[in-house]
This record gives sequence, C-alpha cells and structure tokens, in this order.
Amino acid sequence: MEKNPKFDDIRPYYEDEIPAAMKRIASSDVFPLLANFVYPNEPLEAVRERVGNFKTVKEFQHDTMRRVNEQIIARSTTGFSCSGLERLNRDKQYLFVSNHRDIMLDACLLQYHFVVNGFDTTEITFGANLMMNPIVIDVGKSNKMFKVERPGGDIKAFYRSSVHLSEYIRYVIKEKKQSVWIAQRNGRTKNGIDATDQGIIKMFCMSEPHNKIKALADLHIVPVAISYEWESCDILKALELYESQFTRYIKKPGEDLNSILTGIMQQKGRVHIQLCEPVTEEELMAYDHLTNNEYHKVVAGLLDSRINSAYRLWPNNYIAHDIRYGSKAFCAFYTPEEREAFEARLAQLEKYEDWDVDQLKDIFLGIYSNPVESKSVNKI
Repeated sequence: MEKNPKFDDIRPYYEDEIPAAMKRIASSDVFPLLANFVYPNEPLEAVRERVGNFKTVKEFQHDTMRRVNEQIIARSTTGFSCSGLERLNRDKQYLFVSNHRDIMLDACLLQYHFVVNGFDTTEITFGANLMMNPIVIDVGKSNKMFKVERPGGDIKAFYRSSVHLSEYIRYVIKEKKQSVWIAQRNGRTKNGIDATDQGIIKMFCMSEPHNKIKALADLHIVPVAISYEWESCDILKALELYESQFTRYIKKPGEDLNSILTGIMQQKGRVHIQLCEPVTEEELMAYDHLTNNEYHKVVAGLLDSRINSAYRLWPNNYIAHDIRYGSKAFCAFYTPEEREAFEARLAQLEKYEDWDVDQLKDIFLGIYSNPVESKSVNKI
C-alpha cells in the first residue's frame, strides 16, 4: 500500500528503512551488551554481521526479538503460557486492549506467542517518554512500535494528539491490515487494580465520530489479561505509591529505564496471558441508546469485566489477601513454603526504616491482594 505521510511523526519504520536501522543497531556502543544477552553462545562479530544484514521487520522479530523473549522467559520465569488464540481469525485484524503491568513485557510476550504460533505480530503503542535514545528508537520502530504523545496541561494539544492517535489506529487496522496492541490506561497499573480508562474508549471513537457503534465494531476489540506470579517491579511500585500518598512523588532521572531493566531481569515466577472473548457488534448495539459518555463508560466496564475475570490468581495473591486482612480464608490455595517465600519478599521493605514501614507493607500487600477483590466483583 502507499505510504501516508500524515502519520510520519508517530509511525514505526517502513520496510525500506529497516536495513539502515539494523546497521545502526549493530554498530551502536551498547550492541555488545545486547548481543551477549540475546545470543550468549555466539561470537560478537558474527552476531553483529547477522543483525546488520536483516532487511525486514519479520527477520528482526522472528530472530532477534524472538530470542529476546526466549531469554527473558528462560532466565526470569518458571513458566509462560497463553490461551485464547482459538478465538482469533488469522485473516482478521484486532485491537488488543490489555491490562498493563510491565512497561515492555506485556506487549512483547504476546508478540512472542504470536510468532511461535504462526500469527502476524501487532503494532504496539510506545510512550514518547520511553524513546530515550537513538538505539531505543531504532529497536522500537523496527519492532512495529508507534509513538504515543502525552501532552501535559495543554488541553488543545492533548485533544489533537488523541484524534491523531485514533486516526492512526483505525488506519493501521483498516488500511494497513495490521493489528494493534494498546494498554487499557495511560501508564502501568501500580496498585493491582486493572481498570480501563474511559478516555481510551473515547479516543477510539474520535476517528469515527458520527457512529459510535461502528467506531468500535470496526476495530474488533479483544481484551487481554496478563498475570505475573511475582508482580513486575513490585517493590518499586510500592515505593512510588507510598511517595504519591504520603510525601511528594517526583519521577527521577532514569526511572523509566530502571523499571524496564528491573521488569526484564526480576524473577517473575509463572506468567500467563489470556486472550478474552472479542467484543462483538451485537454486544455494542445493546448500548446504542446511551449518550456518548455513558457508552464509553459501559464499554470500559465491559472490558474490565473480561480482563478481571480472565486474570489468573497465583498463590501470592491469596497469601497477600490473608496477611492483609488477618485471615486464613484462602489458605487452601497456597503452601507454607509459598507463604514463607512471600513473607521474605515482604520483609525486604523493612530496610526503608525512614519510611512508615507498616504503611509501605500495606501498599505492597494491596498490589497482590487487590486482584482477588477484582475477581470477587466479577463473581469468578
């Protein structure tokens, strides 16, 4: 299809831009470190030549990015699984709306699952704040990532950015015939409560403002639930939430990069992704009588119901709930050894002796116990 310059400010690389990007990646200063992680048993110069000669997105994703995910799964998980693929049509494009627990891995692990099962990968939203340096940009845009701008307090700029993003997502699905992955909200869930931002649904509709049913039906929305046994960046999230509630949270230089690296390297135990039942036009038609705001709210609630119902609870979730509420209600769902391991993790917060450790621990317990409450609300 023809290139559309309208989206040059946010789009991933075109195929004819990949060879130059691969050569830049292969010649970058950090390439030896990346090569050692991704190709640990191969000589550096052989890897450099190999990556530098990739000509297509598919080559990069099916070789380098596949191996990245294999290394992450092997080194930092005790098992990775995904279900629900049978709900998808290989010849159809979807908008995957996912809960968001890790900056990079939520989308990357899903792409890996698609690759190993012979499905096409999706384009992926990527916050402009994460495009920190040239190699991150090259890797991201070669991996089908497109930029999401988040203007601060400028309402007009925010509106223009939202319309532009909405138009691009519709263009990708309808014209480029590619699927898209996007988080259900701006930024990661830090307190363990997965909730779809009503504004995200409103944004989807902006590019088809005259027919709210068609606006969403055309996108073929598939809710996605990813569940980590050990929550990605759990201690970092607890510290941030504490600062936000009791002092003043100010994002520190390099914090996003630290979260990315921690998410990749931290032990995550078991990880499961559930592709939920797609949202159908028939379901949406039941809300045709609602005002636009009511419609956005009820659709967000529909996604929440599916994501929370599909979220897989692990022993840690039940342990945290029992500890937080001084109960033994869920003791059948974990072993004494699993509780001991969780309590050891919780005890790591005691080194923050200048903080209110009890409050900090309660926040940490909430990260793990809140999904149990969300499941209860959805009667699963």
